[in-house]
Amino acid sequence: MRLLLSSLATLILATSLLAGAARAADDCANAQDQTTMNECAGKDFTAADKKLNDAYKQIEARLKDDAASKKLLVEAQRAWVAFRDTECKFQGGPIDMAGTIYPMVVANCQTSLTNDRLKDFHEYLNCPEGDLNCPVPTAQ
Repeated sequence: MRLLLSSLATLILATSLLAGAARAADDCANAQDQTTMNECAGKDFTAADKKLNDAYKQIEARLKDDAASKKLLVEAQRAWVAFRDTECKFQGGPIDMAGTIYPMVVANCQTSLTNDRLKDFHEYLNCPEGDLNCPVPTAQ
């Protein structure tokens, strides 16, 4: 009977700890532990990356009749993603020496660089007609 009560108490404690961790992960503004901060940084990066992908698709759609420019866009974006990811690994330092903060540092870097790229994409999508420096045609 004691074993059953002990197991039940352990289960209840574990459930409340897991629920508390889930609530903490949702409360990024008040993150108090590294695991939660890492999760929140990852969520920020995921959100920024989604916005970037949405803008990329808009640019692709505008280039649908220009295969050469579309090919250059794909090449540029692949190179940019490789740069972003490598730069952020560099900023995070050697992974074997970085510790538990490493995922947050990398995700914060990725978010920052992704937001910078998103600004570029928004500029491409909002160029004034006739701007010769703009690689994306204006919306029809």
